[in-house]
Amino acid sequence: MEEEFESGVVKKFMYVNRKVPYGTIYALEVLEMILISAAFDQDVHVAFLDDGVYQIKKGQSTGDSGMKNFSPTYRALEGYDIEKLYVEKESLEERGLTEADLLVPVEVLSRTELAQLMSEMDMVLSA
Repeated sequence: MEEEFESGVVKKFMYVNRKVPYGTIYALEVLEMILISAAFDQDVHVAFLDDGVYQIKKGQSTGDSGMKNFSPTYRALEGYDIEKLYVEKESLEERGLTEADLLVPVEVLSRTELAQLMSEMDMVLSA
């Protein structure tokens, strides 16, 4: 079932990043969708869970992946009025990371808090 968007109606979108940044196209594709949604003045939220936390980790190296390091693009999101970035606390802890290890300012939420936030969205897209 397709939902029609009324002209001028702002929808709440949550993009959930769960994959490592390199080796597949998922992370880059989600980043492109985020930028497109912002261009249409939607209320964009971005969450990083599981291995998705590596997408915004400082000091990334693309190594032998043959892919360009696109992580600096996350620093440009603020220029697109995308400031609602969230990281799941448990995902950081399980990977031995802290908020200081991340490229961009985020709000760290527990798994329960993030689930509550997702329930408030009009659309949740996960990759």
